[in-house]
Amino acid sequence: MTDPYMDESQTGSTWEEDREFRVRYERRQRMRRERQRRMRRRRMMQRVLFFVIFGVVAVLIAADIVSDRKSETDESLSGEQEVAVIEQPDRTEIEKITESLEKDTGETEEEETEAEEETPVYRFSRTEDTVSINAEEVISTHGILVDESTDTIIAEKSAGERIMPASMTKVLTVLVAAEQIAEKDLDDTFTMTLEITDYAYVNDCSCVGFLDGEKVPVRDLFYGTILPSGGDAAVGLAVYVAGSQEEFVKLMNRKLEELGIAESTHFTNCVGLYDEEHYSTPYDMAIIMKAAIENEFCREVLSAHKYTTGATEQHPDGIEISNWFLRKIEDKDTGGEVVCAKTGYIDQSKNCAVSYEMSADGTPYICVTAGSTSGWRCIYDHVEIYNRYVPSK
Repeated sequence: MTDPYMDESQTGSTWEEDREFRVRYERRQRMRRERQRRMRRRRMMQRVLFFVIFGVVAVLIAADIVSDRKSETDESLSGEQEVAVIEQPDRTEIEKITESLEKDTGETEEEETEAEEETPVYRFSRTEDTVSINAEEVISTHGILVDESTDTIIAEKSAGERIMPASMTKVLTVLVAAEQIAEKDLDDTFTMTLEITDYAYVNDCSCVGFLDGEKVPVRDLFYGTILPSGGDAAVGLAVYVAGSQEEFVKLMNRKLEELGIAESTHFTNCVGLYDEEHYSTPYDMAIIMKAAIENEFCREVLSAHKYTTGATEQHPDGIEISNWFLRKIEDKDTGGEVVCAKTGYIDQSKNCAVSYEMSADGTPYICVTAGSTSGWRCIYDHVEIYNRYVPSK
């Protein structure tokens, strides 16, 4: 796959990339304007209908008054005088019509507002200072370093090429789950099933160690998905949110569409198992990480070094779990502090990781690598990239 984020000597003109972005942007703008026109047309029709109904009611009232006055005159001439009672249309019905129209108009205005509020589509830009990651010390075959405060690419290495994201997938898993679960429900419990534990066992997933029938706090499913990369926790989280992993994956791919990366990233499971249709790019994984760290609870989970799950009947003392990437890199000099991280490994991707660092001067960076030769080598690749390519200020 051609890398759209490399320089001209590597992939051809970047003008084509900019042109495609402008075309997509203009298409979204046209769609937005068309929605606005439809909304205005609907509101105008509702107002016209309101005045038509009001006019008809007014005419009926006037006709009734004239009829009653004529009847009163006729009765007076015949010597019979009675007090005329003018029956007006049922005001309750008029009020119902008015309230209905006002409600429809209000809903239309709300729909128009919602149409205007689109999910932010993140985009990282190359600059004249963007460089290639070509240091011999960086073993990973793919990588990207992004200044998250300015959304600019500092350094890259095949950043737009397709990779198998392995367990980096779980960053999106917890983000989607966090957006679906209210904070008050984090202390709810989920009962693990044999189907879930067997799925993790059969597919040789890393596991927290939850057992069939164990009632696990939902909060623990988040930490279990990230820290030990638990397949049992990830599938449990998916089933809790959507009823099944299949339905949850639909939510994941819908989120990719919202983030504007569905053309180059697609997931078939919430764990990161190999599948030809389960793929991403380092660039897109950096996008997903940016969205995740902007979610307060996701950032909390991704930044935890250690965590002990709640006591259950099967595990009275809980289960102590760790984010080994964070624990192993915390004593390495990276020019700052690596705050969040998620690793991954399958044969097809080798060792990969996405991390988020706050540099000494307070600038946030996101680093993604794939294709390293070991877990330790992957960590050292991140150390090298932060040290070598983060600009000195």
